[in-house]
Amino acid sequence: MNGISLHDLAPKQSASLEEVLRGLRSPQKELPCKLFYDEVGSQLFEQITALDEYYPTRAEMRIMRAAGAEVAARLGPECLLIEYGSGSSTKTRILLDHLERPVGYVPIDISREQLQRSVAVLADDYPHLRVLPVCADYTGLLDLPTPLGPTGRRVAYYPGSTIGNFVPQDAKRFLARIAEVCGPDGGLLIGVDLKKDPLMLHRAYNDALGITAAFNLNILTRLNRELGANFALEKFRHYAFYNPVFDRVEMHLVSLLEQVVRVGNVSIRFEPGESIWTEGSYKYNLHEFAELAQTAGWHVEHVWTDDRTLFSVQYLEVS
Repeated sequence: MNGISLHDLAPKQSASLEEVLRGLRSPQKELPCKLFYDEVGSQLFEQITALDEYYPTRAEMRIMRAAGAEVAARLGPECLLIEYGSGSSTKTRILLDHLERPVGYVPIDISREQLQRSVAVLADDYPHLRVLPVCADYTGLLDLPTPLGPTGRRVAYYPGSTIGNFVPQDAKRFLARIAEVCGPDGGLLIGVDLKKDPLMLHRAYNDALGITAAFNLNILTRLNRELGANFALEKFRHYAFYNPVFDRVEMHLVSLLEQVVRVGNVSIRFEPGESIWTEGSYKYNLHEFAELAQTAGWHVEHVWTDDRTLFSVQYLEVS
């Protein structure tokens, strides 16, 4: 990676097996959505972001292109930029092009292969930027690397609508942990998906090409490969819907028949129609998210939205 050292803090497989079995033994079977992002899953998600039906990425990119200079000015000069779930770092480039003398960039991602690829390209395109990649499950406690020499304020970057993947209480805990990482002068630039027509949400998670379905089913392929499971993908179907009671989109994998699946040395029984909940995506209005942020030690300094108010990019500071 062009001389860049990868800080590899990826979780051990045994911890993943324990987490998977705990979820599959729950009354509502579930899997953590972080398992989506192996190499294939990360590539499928990049395809999802380009779909006609998937509005969040386009809306966020429009915001960042229109307000990039203003956003960077609020982050300030000589900041250390820490990105949670960096992926391909596409949106980050808009920010890096406007930031004034950033002292470093710490991309954190659980997909080692994608992280290595994106960091190699960034190193070529931004030769004077100190890049300190971390392969890790960023929802846990992390000991992050820092550049040598003086460091300005820490600013976290959490683009996309990933904060919506946490149930609100877990979102509060995660935001509070970011506040601890950034410190008393810290900032957070975050993407927050907004409430909208449920039909638009349905289309975004049920695309006509079936890429979201493939992305969802790939989690079973990963369990087969890494944990010795024997899921038959043709016996499960992608199912996504908007749940108005909780203001969230839910993604499930539904068993089409009665079956028993082995995960490691454990047998998991499925009834016909029984599902594995693989992802929730909560939608907020601006007031609701401001209240959530406040309970986690942040206050919202500024909000940018697209012209249709589909999506928001918000800048927060530690209270």
